[in-house]
Amino acid sequence: MSNYHIKHLEEYFQVYRKSVHNPELYWAEIAEEHFLWRKKWDQVLHWDFNKPEIIWFQNAKLNITENCLDRHLSIRGDKTAIIFEPNNPEEKADYITYNQLHKRVCKMANVLKDQGIGKGDRVCLYLPMIPELAVAVLACARIGAIHSVVFAGFSATALATRIEDCQAKLVITSDGSYRGAKTIPLKKIVDEALEKSKVVKTVLVVKRVDIEINFKAKRDQWIQPLLDKASPKCPIEIMDAEDPLFILYTSGSTGKPKGMLHTTAGYMVYTAFTFKNVFQYQEEDVYWCTADIGWITGHSYIVYGPLLNGATTLMFEGVPSYPDYSRFWEIVEKHKVNQFYTAPTAIRALAKENLDFVKSRDLSSLKVLGTVGEPINEEAWHWYNDHVGNKNCPIVDTWWQTETGGILISPVPFSTPTKPTYATLPLPGIQPALVDENANEIHQNQINGNLCIKFPWPSVARSIWGNHQRYKDTYFSAYKNMYFTGDGAFRDEVGYYRITGRVDDVIIVSGHNLGTAPIEDAINEHPAVAESAIVGFPHDIKGNALYGFVILKETGQMRDRDNLSAEVNQQITERIGPIAKLDKIQFVSGLPKTRSGKIMRRILRKIAGKQTTEKDLGDTSTLLNPDIVQEIIEESY
Repeated sequence: MSNYHIKHLEEYFQVYRKSVHNPELYWAEIAEEHFLWRKKWDQVLHWDFNKPEIIWFQNAKLNITENCLDRHLSIRGDKTAIIFEPNNPEEKADYITYNQLHKRVCKMANVLKDQGIGKGDRVCLYLPMIPELAVAVLACARIGAIHSVVFAGFSATALATRIEDCQAKLVITSDGSYRGAKTIPLKKIVDEALEKSKVVKTVLVVKRVDIEINFKAKRDQWIQPLLDKASPKCPIEIMDAEDPLFILYTSGSTGKPKGMLHTTAGYMVYTAFTFKNVFQYQEEDVYWCTADIGWITGHSYIVYGPLLNGATTLMFEGVPSYPDYSRFWEIVEKHKVNQFYTAPTAIRALAKENLDFVKSRDLSSLKVLGTVGEPINEEAWHWYNDHVGNKNCPIVDTWWQTETGGILISPVPFSTPTKPTYATLPLPGIQPALVDENANEIHQNQINGNLCIKFPWPSVARSIWGNHQRYKDTYFSAYKNMYFTGDGAFRDEVGYYRITGRVDDVIIVSGHNLGTAPIEDAINEHPAVAESAIVGFPHDIKGNALYGFVILKETGQMRDRDNLSAEVNQQITERIGPIAKLDKIQFVSGLPKTRSGKIMRRILRKIAGKQTTEKDLGDTSTLLNPDIVQEIIEESY
């Protein structure tokens, strides 16, 4: 028997040693014991990082939805698969059982087939966080169509770019979406996008907010009448292990989005395994990831990972601040959530608010807390640990990427001792390496380096849709026979990994390599500071100097700015050294962020370097808060 579920530290080390000594045997055992296959593989793994080419479970046949749904029906048919918590707390939550989800997926799959969608066709999903989004994802997978979910907050231009790149034949959207107190006209955005892209033949519309929309004859249809007529039975499409499952777009450094292509079998095995272990999910638990299915976190750890394990997964339509800042904690109390997975950005925003929002709710059901999207700073980690977890819940600070498909470095709860700001140890099968600027692997500890992975894992993206050369250039050209993550990391004396940020966020000041994350951590520990972002800007003597953009807490708003600047630099000096002091500090009301919560440092670098024309800044329409850019420019030096 393989160790699919790791329960203590000694077992972790045993399993890890086995997984790196003989990866093929390790993953073959897990794949054989825990999943349904229509045909077993001929070879576990074929790989060549030079091409690059990665094939897991070669020639195996399966369907991922049979593993997510059908196999659970006899034993978990009446168990809740998805809890839907609407934006408005006065609207009733929906509890969808595995039997009900199976029927809904089959109906949706049959509707897609009736619209001419088949194996290999691309379907773009532009929907809010409502059950129809999860249903549509699974319906595509059931019939072998390739789903491409676009976060329902991206602009029409961004949506059109993605539709055009993958040549989607069909779009599923809704009339609109709720986001806190706002109503967003999604169908109108789709209409604008389709004026730019002519490849889409059909638009199916979910009625969610009941607003008036335009209908284009022969293209647009309400989806509900079609679902009402559809059969609740739909046979699975038998897929090859390496058939595409989905395309998910991630920002590229060039500005053109990269359509990361994930395939079927390896992604299934790895997301299921990591969900079970990173969250220590038990049969009766209620698990909640606050991400959007428009991001990889939602794909892997709202839909596929949980359902492959027969879990109860919670989908939340709203935002943490509506109707007030107790909303997350009210949902935890209401549904007795056991595992809670969110972003450091959300934690910092909630930590700024009155503690009564947390203390007024019963959070005793929580067993595991998680963070995702960026390294969590120490102050936020302690707030999360003290006030949400009541010092009882291990925090899994998970490191992974859209490209990796699943979590690569993370504590295993109740096994790995946690350490604030550290993602800790690699999961089984993951072989990290730190590499220096001369492309040599660094074997000693207590050192920084560029983070690479030396051996393929099952859920790694296989290509960039339509551009394999870009895939090779981006991930496999910097270091021979290694996957380059683009991130830097520090490995401590016991081998724990701390992600120090993107390598292009390492700034060389007077010959010293300074990662932005540790400096930001130091600044964020100041009691008046809520959040910060550091970038470099040209300096006549140092080559580069450091520019800090700092958001203050309410308590810091009335403070003298010069005194605050001095205190911030003193804190940096004490934590890191005088070399890391900021030459310029600008106090701002917000930072330009992507809709997944990541700070767009590229824009901040342009502002710091006084390159502020529209051409310099590029497209800012896909930002969560594009207006903040002009505000920062107007108040900058």
